[in-house]
Parts: sequence; C-alpha cells; structure tokens
Amino acid sequence: MKQQFGTYDLVLRSGVDPTTGGVAICGFTTAGMIGVIATSHIIESLNLTQLGTVMDENFPAVALIQNEIPRHPVRVYQGDGIGVFTAEIQFEKEQDIAFGSTVLEWFRAGGFDQLIIIDGILKPEKQIQGEGLFAVGANSTARDRLNSLNLQTIQRGIVSGITGFLLSEGDRLNLDVTALLSEASPMYPDVRAAAVAIEAITEMTGKEIPLSKMLENARSIEQSVQEIIESATPLLPSPNDDDDVINDPSFG
Repeated sequence: MKQQFGTYDLVLRSGVDPTTGGVAICGFTTAGMIGVIATSHIIESLNLTQLGTVMDENFPAVALIQNEIPRHPVRVYQGDGIGVFTAEIQFEKEQDIAFGSTVLEWFRAGGFDQLIIIDGILKPEKQIQGEGLFAVGANSTARDRLNSLNLQTIQRGIVSGITGFLLSEGDRLNLDVTALLSEASPMYPDVRAAAVAIEAITEMTGKEIPLSKMLENARSIEQSVQEIIESATPLLPSPNDDDDVINDPSFG
C-alpha cells in the first residue's frame, strides 16, 4: 500500500532482514516518559537486537550514551516474534503524523500482526503516582482481545498525538492496533506506571517480561530518564514525501 504521508528515513543496519513478524511495540517521549521507560526495559529484558534507526539530515546531532554506548535517539529492535520502536527524543506536534507514518512503515516492513503503543496520561493529583491503566483497540480484533482480558477500555474521549494518529489509521486500515495508556505522575518519569503497562503486555502477548529488577531500581531509572528529558532538544524537521526504508552499508 502506498504511503500517503511523509515519513522519516528508516535506516537499517547492513545485511539485516527487517521481517520479524509477531508483535510490534512502540513507545515515545510523552507523559511520564512511560513509553521510553517501558520499551527500554523490554529491550533489555528480552535481549533484543538493534535493527536500525530513524534518521533525517535535519535531526538534532545528538548521541544518547548508556553503559558507555552512544546511540541515536530513535531506534528499532527485533527478537523472536517481537519488535520494538523507541524514541528517546521529543517531537513537536507538527511532526506527529510523519512520525506515526514512520512507525506504520516499520510495522509493514517487519510483517507484524499486532501493534501495541505504550503511552501515558497525566493524573491531576501531582503527589500521586500512576496506578490506573486504560486501553483502546483500533479494530474488532484488538477490542475483543482487550475485553477478554478485562482491561479497562475508554468508551468515549480523545487520544491525541502520535498515539491518536496510529489508532485512527488502525481503524481506517483495519489494523490490529492497541494503545495502553497508563496513568502517570506529571512531576517526574514514572517507572511504576510503565510497569503497569508492561504487565498488560505480558497478558496480551504471553511473553514473560520480568519486572522485579525494574521496580527495585525505580528511583535510579527515574533519575536517569529525567536527565534525558532535560538535555533533549525538541526540534525535528518536516520529512520528505519520498522517504523510504533504506539499507545503509555504512551503518553498523
């Protein structure tokens, strides 16, 4: 299917096959940093392999360094029947559709059957951490799954940003897309709220993702992600309409 919106370049490591199949999971730099925290934990826990990155010549020139390793801020990973798309940089609202379209391009290239978006919603009580989890399914398959697991679904409301675009496109294209929206603290990166979303993913996929280490180190993780927030530059360009998946022999 021809891409109707502009996208950013999905640059794969040399010689890799993007076909993964199974479940695709993505997380962004939004409320409580829920998506970034959750995807980072999934990548580490399941020992996923980096497949490539999302790049554009006008992206901020930045490397995020963790455990002595410098990385691009927007990356894709793959494992056995699972793929992860993580964005440790904040996008301006004007780039939401282009970024969401890039996620769908990765979803199609990977041959995935199901897309799960991890996002956060802010609680009004500043002193209380997130505990609740809400879900939205884009098509009947996704909604039936949520109901069978007794996950609390949103009956009426608005989901904005990249997550909202992906849900709407899932409805339009009849894709199995689910958004998990975990209530998060507006004051700091909320590791515990991310753990709630990960528990739901385990229920939805049957993939066991251990949480004990994550919860034990919650305070240090929250501090680490807070430093990323403070140093990130929320500046991204508009994409070119003819961008496509690129295999770059110099990458990796």
